[in-house]
Amino acid sequence: MRILVALLGLVFSLSACAQESADTYKEGQHYVVLEQPVRTSDPSKIEVAEVFAYSCPHCFDFEPMLQAWEKKQGSDVYLSQTHAMWNPQMEPLVRGYYTSVALKLKEKTHMAVFNALHLERKQINSAEQWADFFATYGVDKAKALSTYNSFGVTSQIKQAEARARSYKITGTPEMVVDGKYRISSRLAGGHAEMLKVVDFLVAKIRAERGTTAPAQ
Repeated sequence: MRILVALLGLVFSLSACAQESADTYKEGQHYVVLEQPVRTSDPSKIEVAEVFAYSCPHCFDFEPMLQAWEKKQGSDVYLSQTHAMWNPQMEPLVRGYYTSVALKLKEKTHMAVFNALHLERKQINSAEQWADFFATYGVDKAKALSTYNSFGVTSQIKQAEARARSYKITGTPEMVVDGKYRISSRLAGGHAEMLKVVDFLVAKIRAERGTTAPAQ
């Protein structure tokens, strides 16, 4: 009888722990559900989107954590980054970011831009300054300038602005999982906690889809 009681106690304890784990992060308390979901670029996978700004010191601090997090993800999860533009004065930074994407330099230059702005206190606020910056990575200055001012980059900026509006972003960095769950460091309780909420939501989406995390 004592053994049966002990076993029942263990079952209830495990059930309580599982329930506690499932309820760790709550809608409205740790994350927000968007009223209108935003279409993701690849519905077959789970999109984790970050909205950031090169001028934001919090984004600078968060970027290494985000890069480390990305390396641990399975093949069913992909990271998408959008540069915020709160005002017209931010356009040179936004345009520079999407120029790096167009030139396929983002992986090399992304953290370097953060370092240049926040550690080296450099100014990269004009087409010429961006062209000089990209030239250090072997890009012809004329090509950098034409890309910076191109219709394609302008289109990317407009799409980014529309995306940020749809996400209802209130600051940076903020994250949106699967186009419907928005997380801020304020709600989550910090940058590391924000990524924990992201992991929770990724697991929630996998459970809803009936899938499991791919082997690393």
